[in-house]
Amino acid sequence: MRTRIFGKMLNSEVQDYLKRNDIIIVAVGTTEMHGGFPLDCETVISEAYALKMAEACDGLVLTGLPYFYAGATASGRGTLQVSIRQGIDYLGAIARNLLRLGFKRQVYISFHGPAHMTICPMIRDFYDETGVPILYMDCMMQMGKCRDLFTSFEAFHDITVGAYKIMNRLEDVPLVTGYNHREPQSCAPFNDLFGLGYQSAAVGYCFGENGDHMATPDIPDLDTRDKMADNGEKLICGMVERMDMPHVVQQLRKLEQYGMENEEKYPWMPAAWNRNHA
Repeated sequence: MRTRIFGKMLNSEVQDYLKRNDIIIVAVGTTEMHGGFPLDCETVISEAYALKMAEACDGLVLTGLPYFYAGATASGRGTLQVSIRQGIDYLGAIARNLLRLGFKRQVYISFHGPAHMTICPMIRDFYDETGVPILYMDCMMQMGKCRDLFTSFEAFHDITVGAYKIMNRLEDVPLVTGYNHREPQSCAPFNDLFGLGYQSAAVGYCFGENGDHMATPDIPDLDTRDKMADNGEKLICGMVERMDMPHVVQQLRKLEQYGMENEEKYPWMPAAWNRNHA
């Protein structure tokens, strides 16, 4: 294919693709302060993962979704904060539109900790409305399953730079120093509260200092940046290989059939009711 990125395709190319497959990977990002990295780095990471995942399962990629709930970084002047509810409604509109176009296998991904608060409610409501199971894959959670690949915290930063390389934007990563600090976060006294819920969802708060998010390594020269990018690209590809996207997509197909069988047995289920009374 000339490209797998939806927005770069011709309408005729999308039509030709939909004759043989129906998979789209939706990269959900954020725009927020992030130490020595650009504000859109977590968007770019999601897009890079999405591209490699799409290549693995013959899917397309929906990019250009950088403005969602950022969370505790709202104290930064470079953070664009969109409410969780606004994000749910926006993603829901996109999901319904994609389904109308013919994309029944939709996989939403993010490398942003609080993203589950936006994506997961939409996933469940969408199923009750349409009977079509779409999926959220939390890349942070997947990273935790590959601890042998990520032997140090520096690997996280390499992934960031590697993502920019994959998306042909490596020059957007600046050469910087002075962000490689290791002071405790100003909100550390409240870690006991933060640990009572899942990833940023336990309690509302914002960082007291810009340096609370995120300490990043020095990138003093192009050689350092290139080495980080090469290692990060290898880590992303290794992690995507373990995701086994062909299996994931096949499971989504089987899950849809399983759901349809249940709808016949339990016509009062929301998905069955909405399908039969549309």
